[in-house]
Amino acid sequence: MIPAIGFSLLLLLTGCAGLDGLDRQAGSQVEGQAALSGIDGIACVGQIIAPPPGMEVVSDEALLQDALGASGEGELCAGQVLVALEPVTVYRVWDSAREYTRYGSWWSFQLPEGPRPQYRQDNSICPSWSELDRMSACTVKVGAKLVVGPGQSAQCKQMIYAKSATNQVYIPNDARNDVLHVQDCTAGAVWP
Repeated sequence: MIPAIGFSLLLLLTGCAGLDGLDRQAGSQVEGQAALSGIDGIACVGQIIAPPPGMEVVSDEALLQDALGASGEGELCAGQVLVALEPVTVYRVWDSAREYTRYGSWWSFQLPEGPRPQYRQDNSICPSWSELDRMSACTVKVGAKLVVGPGQSAQCKQMIYAKSATNQVYIPNDARNDVLHVQDCTAGAVWP
């Protein structure tokens, strides 16, 4: 057992001092890249991936702020705004009981893989937010902007998901108001 003073010193040395219990991992760092910090000043885990072919970095502070969340809120810990110069494939796992979630805001550049509990943990998705039972692929419309970055921690009803190095893609779709930045979507296969 580590004495309280020793434990505090250990937290300070690992860069986690002052955490509210939601984030126990120190931000990882790619050689030559600075560690990312969230909007609440707490270190993120991982780095922002390089833009995929067909996308380029642009500035849109309002969109970036829409995608970021403080510790425990889910969303992104840090991010970078991209614009589609050509159609780029994105993937979404969604809840078939809520059809409108087919075109939600949270996507991935990588084909989602199960098992479901691991996917939830990697992407900090609380069980109450989605059943995660369908998966669709779409293309981002040319000219559409999105945000990519590592995931923020999420405080769920009975659990906490830590910050994640897995990059997520925020696309500001609003299916209820027919605002979609994706097209040519698949029907939604049973997942996983």
